[in-house]
Amino acid sequence: MHDAALPRCSWVSAADPLYCAYHDEEWGVPERDSRMLWEMLMLEGFQAGLSWITILRKREGFRAAFAGFDPDRVAAFGPDDVERLMSDPGIVRARAKIEATIRGAQIYCAMRDAGEDFSAYVWSFANGAPIQNDGVHFPAKTDVSEAISKDLKKRGFKFVGPTIVYAWMQAIGMVNDHAADCFRRAPLRP
Repeated sequence: MHDAALPRCSWVSAADPLYCAYHDEEWGVPERDSRMLWEMLMLEGFQAGLSWITILRKREGFRAAFAGFDPDRVAAFGPDDVERLMSDPGIVRARAKIEATIRGAQIYCAMRDAGEDFSAYVWSFANGAPIQNDGVHFPAKTDVSEAISKDLKKRGFKFVGPTIVYAWMQAIGMVNDHAADCFRRAPLRP
């Protein structure tokens, strides 16, 4: 059970235990696992045009529908899988986002097979360490998110605009954007 009285970032509702748990335990914590980084990027793409809580509430449905976000399995999905996913109420049923996730798995696997670790690739944009913002100003995108977005698009990823990428950077802890008065800010500073 999470203490609703703790000071948190303004975007999280202390009344929602799922949102509190995500904020308190996951959001902004540096993630180094390549597969998890890819999963979060794909989920951020599904979030485009929706609220994050919608995706968070469907996250287990996404994991079931996309084979636990196993890139090898998702990369092998074909037209029948797309149709299956289009009828799955446990996920956001947007054909372009489903197809982008399958393509994203193929790109992820190609990078890995060529010897390029996704985590090392991602973190290279931040010189391997979380960017520490001031906790007061919260941009929608930055020069770093624009650079990552441009490179991801060049590789063939979709739904990776600079705003989506910045939200992903916050989620995976590449940037510490916890509010100045949030109880999670200090523990995530070096």
